[in-house]
Amino acid sequence: MYRREHRHQLSFEDFFLPFGGKLSGDNRWIKLAELIPWDELEDDYASQFCKGFGAPAKPFRMALGALIIKARMAITDEELVEQLKENPYLQFFIGLEAFQFSAPFDPSMMVYFRKRLPESVINDCNERIVRHGLNVIQAADADDDQGADKGGGSSTGHGSNDHTSMPSANQGTLLIDATCAPVDIRYPTDLSLLNEAREVTEKLIDAMHPPIREAFGQKPRTHRKKARQQFLAVAKKKRPRISKIRRAIKQQLGHLQRNLGSIDALIACGACLLAAGRHWYHKLLVVSELVRQQKILYHSDSRSIPNRIVSLFQAHIRPIVRGKARCNVEFGAKISISVTGDGFTYLDRLSYDPYNEGEDLKAQARAYRRRHGHYPEVICADQIYRTRANRAFCQRHGIRLSGPRLGRPKSDPELVAEEKRQFLDDQRQRNAVEGKIGQGKRRFGLGLIREKLAATQGSAIALAVLVMNLEKLLELLFVLFAFLFQLLIGTESIRRGEERLLSNQPAAA
Repeated sequence: MYRREHRHQLSFEDFFLPFGGKLSGDNRWIKLAELIPWDELEDDYASQFCKGFGAPAKPFRMALGALIIKARMAITDEELVEQLKENPYLQFFIGLEAFQFSAPFDPSMMVYFRKRLPESVINDCNERIVRHGLNVIQAADADDDQGADKGGGSSTGHGSNDHTSMPSANQGTLLIDATCAPVDIRYPTDLSLLNEAREVTEKLIDAMHPPIREAFGQKPRTHRKKARQQFLAVAKKKRPRISKIRRAIKQQLGHLQRNLGSIDALIACGACLLAAGRHWYHKLLVVSELVRQQKILYHSDSRSIPNRIVSLFQAHIRPIVRGKARCNVEFGAKISISVTGDGFTYLDRLSYDPYNEGEDLKAQARAYRRRHGHYPEVICADQIYRTRANRAFCQRHGIRLSGPRLGRPKSDPELVAEEKRQFLDDQRQRNAVEGKIGQGKRRFGLGLIREKLAATQGSAIALAVLVMNLEKLLELLFVLFAFLFQLLIGTESIRRGEERLLSNQPAAA
């Protein structure tokens, strides 16, 4: 069940402080709250809940606001709750009407916030927040332009929305790229995964046997001490030989096959798989698939297999081959992002399975058209996007794709020099998308995703992109205020100069 608490935007002037005073309107969290259309976004959030059934859920502003604070400050769920208890500006940002010394919710509630706001919802919020924020900045700029015109000033056009002036012609620049958001897991090896799977089967046998001890008899043997010693004999070596690694893998596979056979015997005798808990049943399914994959890899010459499991506790994670100098293979979600010419970032695709990012160019160009009403004039991308199909798509829609043309080079040296200059200029522009990826990884947590579930990981990744856009809006707002402040000072100095001239004219006469 969901209950609406605020139908109108809460004003910081009405926020009650029990120790006196009031909040400052120049605070960054106050400005940030004005850039988000809370009531508009709440409509979609409220539609997820049943009417008149269940306990009332936390308000949407509290859920999204808490996630934004966590991503912007790069803190844990526990630290977030402590910060909320201490900071009245953060309490205003999440929609509280008065300062309170108690925690507004338990840290475990953040997991439910991430589940209720999945990747698709966050992406939709991202587009609406960018559109609303630009309208707010444009309205503020227009109001100040009117005042500046009355005072003899000039307009700068900071909040102008140029992409709505000519919806039919191609405008703007689209920068696209793909990266991996690695998750917080141990680097997987076949031997360590098999050892971990063996321990899971041993815990299941320990939990399933006691209820049927009289019917089944003695508990099946697992030889866990011997299996542990065989694993450590190889794992503790700095550089073990391939032959020893293969022998250890064969030994662990033998222990696992015996344990799985014992589990089947216990089930046939009436044991319950849920005796150790529901999550252990899910792990047993993952262990069975892991054993199947490792048998295929052991008896074949190939070192790759589709849907390869690299973590028992996060079975949805897949290895992503990136070919980077620092890390050739990463483990996490592969994402495709696009950056517009005005510096705003959008998450276009998220997948835990590896894919060719060159296939996303058409979808990203169409998404740009949906957001702005027209195709981009230029798409700056690296070499993997320059396929014949993508070139034909761009040529059909009047889009210039960065990079050299196909075919023989031109004989005119001036045209060759011009194409080279254009290519270098496109490469410089494309650096912006690399910078956004670096900002997300170093500043907003995309470099290491600590959430465990697939849904919460997708929400955290999409939220990092949203917070980057909020930072961009806040930067534009502060630049606008700084310019208007300088313009006001200049106008005031001109007025004072004119007053001095008028006051000195009678004396001179």
